Amino acid sequence: MPSLLSLSKIHKAMNLASLYLSSPINQLAPEPVEFAALTRLVSCKSIAQLKQIHASIIKTKPPQTQEQKQLLYAKLILHCSDDDAGYASSVLARLDSSDVFVYNETIRKFARSQGSCFMALVAFKVMLENGVVPDRYTLPFVLKACAEMREVGVGRVVHGFVVKCGMVVNLYVKNTLMRLYAVCGGVGDVQKVFDGSPERDLVSWTTLIQGCVKSGLAKEGIDAFFEMGEENLRADEKLMVVVLSGCARLGDLQLARRMYRYVCENRLNVDVFVGNALVDMYMKCGDLDFAWKVFNDMDEKNVVTWNAMIAGLAQLGEFKEALSVFRRMQKLGLRPDDITLVGVLNSCANSGALELGKWVNAFIDKNGILADGYIGNALVDMYAKCGSIDEALRVFASMKYKDVYSYTSLIVGLAAHGQAEKALQVFAEMPKKVIKPDEVTFVGVLTACSHAGLLQEGQKHFEDMSDVYNLSPLPEHYGCMVDILGRSGLIDEAEEFIQKMPIEPDAFVWGALLGACSIHGRVVQGKWVLEKLIEIEPGKDGAYILMSNIYSSASRWKDALKLRKSMKDQKLKKAPGCSSIELDGTVHEFRKGDKSHPKFQQIHAMLDNITFQLKNVEHAANSCELL
Repeated sequence: MPSLLSLSKIHKAMNLASLYLSSPINQLAPEPVEFAALTRLVSCKSIAQLKQIHASIIKTKPPQTQEQKQLLYAKLILHCSDDDAGYASSVLARLDSSDVFVYNETIRKFARSQGSCFMALVAFKVMLENGVVPDRYTLPFVLKACAEMREVGVGRVVHGFVVKCGMVVNLYVKNTLMRLYAVCGGVGDVQKVFDGSPERDLVSWTTLIQGCVKSGLAKEGIDAFFEMGEENLRADEKLMVVVLSGCARLGDLQLARRMYRYVCENRLNVDVFVGNALVDMYMKCGDLDFAWKVFNDMDEKNVVTWNAMIAGLAQLGEFKEALSVFRRMQKLGLRPDDITLVGVLNSCANSGALELGKWVNAFIDKNGILADGYIGNALVDMYAKCGSIDEALRVFASMKYKDVYSYTSLIVGLAAHGQAEKALQVFAEMPKKVIKPDEVTFVGVLTACSHAGLLQEGQKHFEDMSDVYNLSPLPEHYGCMVDILGRSGLIDEAEEFIQKMPIEPDAFVWGALLGACSIHGRVVQGKWVLEKLIEIEPGKDGAYILMSNIYSSASRWKDALKLRKSMKDQKLKKAPGCSSIELDGTVHEFRKGDKSHPKFQQIHAMLDNITFQLKNVEHAANSCELL
């Protein structure tokens, strides 16, 4: 029989209805029931109206024409969504067609409409129940619907139909099947389908490589890319973005440069997507200069481009430069997104740019952005690191959704501000919210115990890491425990604790013990610990400075001078002190002997003037005392 969804017949039905309504002869004549239903179907605008019309047709039982059936199913496809699955299933079940094209069109329409993918599966089920055999056009759309819904279980059933129907060699079907498994995270299944395919095209390779990279198997994805090259297939821009993303995850600069040569040699179009991937790759591989070159050479930039630069600079510790890029972005009138704001807040937190951080917070509030998740966590971290712990508590309290990072940021911040009891109270809330702490959380908890001198609390939390939360302590946790013991005056116990460590103690652990020796004036032990630190970090000056202070505190001036001379002989220089101040949203840093500030002359002139006035005040005070 002819297709019920034939567009020409639907248009014919619509024309018949409109001609009947516009005919002068029929304007006063009674309207036949079948035409009334037909014209109402033509003007139907929603699923609710469709159900009413359908009910009316069933109730009045007019002779149901072919055009009415066509329109009924056409409107069903147009208006139905997953919420109307039961109704659509009942209508489709009464479809008295064995034409596979009818079902293909129905499944295709639902599979391509957001929110209607489940309807595609309903139509496929009805198709099978009516004994209609799917063809090579049916299954790809069914698989697409499964992929959109992440229904890998149903997808496997469809995979069985692929084999049963003999379409296992069809390239288009196989590529769609691979995409399903890739979307659902089954990279092993993707590889199996790929390996079993006698024919592969660029889509096949792209799906495999993308599945590997997204599953965290970046190296395997890059290896597949080179294997593809051996089959004389050339990557397009879409695949190149995936490959560059894989290189970024590996952080291999030599590999990154090789990929850039591939882009140039194959004359791929460095559009905004490829450009963004290149910037991100070079940033994550540590080549800031070339990342800048790619960025500056890009003809088109979007918010993702600027995000890559801001996040990349922040990851490399170039926080001031990251904020400078953000200001350039603002001048161009580009609206920041969530990722931009997180990168900026991270840079504010690590550079002390509190005023700019407050501006970001105001921007979030003004634009109705939900301060939850990444943004909320970044705000808590920024306020805590910039010294506004009360603001950090305010943001934390306002967050509706909190995760382990929310709690960790606040606990670490409270510990750094000496509010140990509050930090431990926040930590005690986590089990009530069914949030499991991670390793960083315990660094904050143990730091809080150390600053408050809570020896027993610290020991309990350290033991709970492995006993309760199944977390293996890291060197940082052992260092915190040494610090807790050392601050309590238990130097010998701290040394014994180090000797029993199941992992090799690092500089953090020995540094904690040296700090304890400094607090309690343990010169002999301090000298022994210094030797351990020199073995681990021979080029660092911190241990020498601390040990020199220990000698000075014990009035062992010769030993202190000898240590300073040893530093000079090894050309070890003490890191110059650094201070910073934020003015009009810009952080200014000052280091000892640094003359790089653009207003260096004016600053020193002002300091000389202040010094002169202070001397005059001192002279005047001394004169008054003589009188």
